[in-house]
Amino acid sequence: MHLTELGERLKRLAARVGKLPPQRRSVAAVTLGLVAGITLALAILVNQPLAPKVQPGAWQEAAQQQVGDRPTAGQPASPAMASLPLARIERRPLAKLPPPEPEAPRQAIALPLTRVSVEAARPAIIQRTVAITRGDTLMAVMTRSGSDRKTAHAAIQALSKVYNPRRLRPGQELTLLFDPRRDAATEGSPGGTDASRPPLVQLAFTPSVEQEILVSLNDQGRFVPETIERPLKRRLHRADANIDDALYLAAKRAGMPAQMIVELIRLYSFDVDFQRDVQPGDRFEVLFEAFYDERGELAKYGDILYAQLHVKKTDLPLYRFVMKDGNIDYFNNKGHSVRKALMKTPVDGARLTSRFGSRRHPILGYRKMHRGIDFGAPRGTPVLAAGSGVVESAGWNGGYGRYLRIRHNGRYKTAYAHLKAFRRGIKRGKRVKQGQIVAYVGSTGRSTGPHLHYEILVDGRRINPLGLKLPTGKKLKGKELARFQGVRGETAKQFAATTPLTRLADRR
Repeated sequence: MHLTELGERLKRLAARVGKLPPQRRSVAAVTLGLVAGITLALAILVNQPLAPKVQPGAWQEAAQQQVGDRPTAGQPASPAMASLPLARIERRPLAKLPPPEPEAPRQAIALPLTRVSVEAARPAIIQRTVAITRGDTLMAVMTRSGSDRKTAHAAIQALSKVYNPRRLRPGQELTLLFDPRRDAATEGSPGGTDASRPPLVQLAFTPSVEQEILVSLNDQGRFVPETIERPLKRRLHRADANIDDALYLAAKRAGMPAQMIVELIRLYSFDVDFQRDVQPGDRFEVLFEAFYDERGELAKYGDILYAQLHVKKTDLPLYRFVMKDGNIDYFNNKGHSVRKALMKTPVDGARLTSRFGSRRHPILGYRKMHRGIDFGAPRGTPVLAAGSGVVESAGWNGGYGRYLRIRHNGRYKTAYAHLKAFRRGIKRGKRVKQGQIVAYVGSTGRSTGPHLHYEILVDGRRINPLGLKLPTGKKLKGKELARFQGVRGETAKQFAATTPLTRLADRR
């Protein structure tokens, strides 16, 4: 259809639409627009010419006529030529057209003749991260991860030069790198390896936040160990607040991390009964270390350098001090060690539920002498050694259930009963240190619920732990006391210059 005819028909339809009622007029107008758009689109898609058809012979005649002499002024152009679409023909005689320019010779691109391999490319280095589980050996972990025994043995032998593999603990992550591009059966790999497996090229792990260990395969096919030290930046943090309910909760609100709160409680457990001595209105202040990596991320916490607890209208300060023999201890203002021979509370966060003395037994139903004190705590709560010594008994003991007794010196012993379990390695003859975890709270034996029954024996006789006057520890004298006084003064300046923290506890 000619474009002019299409336009005329659309005009007539539009005129008819204008005479329709208003409601039908809008619908008809939209319909008319859609029909016109669709028709035009179809004409374009099928490349339908919008000009009237021209007979084949007439087109050639018109072209020949127009190529000849130019028409004179006022002479109309040929009707056939006027209707030709989308082409502008320059009316010049064919004889006057310039000759075509010679075509430039095409240049061929010379490609290097290379030998193209159709063999599939081998994958890149494979990285596998595995964790050691209970009962694992390093050899078992490595072979389970894809290494053959010969290569694993060579890597472990190299590791042993810088680190004892027996020190690896459950949960330690190892990263193993395998290189499929390296032929395991050729030179550059440990001899006798399995060629069907990608060879191990590196073993890496971080035994601590300050250290990373790599065992890498060199070009000669030998594993070489390397220890990389990670520098950490030390910062001091200060926390202080009033105690409105409990020391732990007050310290947590002040921004102190849980790990350091537990250490603070353990340091004061020689002199303070946290169930009876600490009251609302008391106060504490602490200065402790934290270490950060090169990215500024918290890596670990250090030691408490200074602390002071105000209880019963009395200040109890303590300062960290390294003695001349290298041992570290905490001392008060006078240079007296705050550590006593025995701790009053050998379990953290427990409440005193039963005292020493005559009482009605909760199971037997009659009055019976209670020759210890009971601390109520959740099942599995760690039990600490009240003092350094040697395990004298560790096993089942009738109504006591699982029972542990530690001999501290010629006079003092401590006993722990109704335990859930002993810590791994705790057995008769084992030497333990004060504050070390030795067992876990339970409810074995003659017990109504999880708690720790704690006894102190002096010369074989059980006495009231709460009424015991414990001997003091070391006292500094002479030059060592003078050096301590200097350290104490410097620590006081550091505490005053440190801004109290607010949100460090939320970071870890």
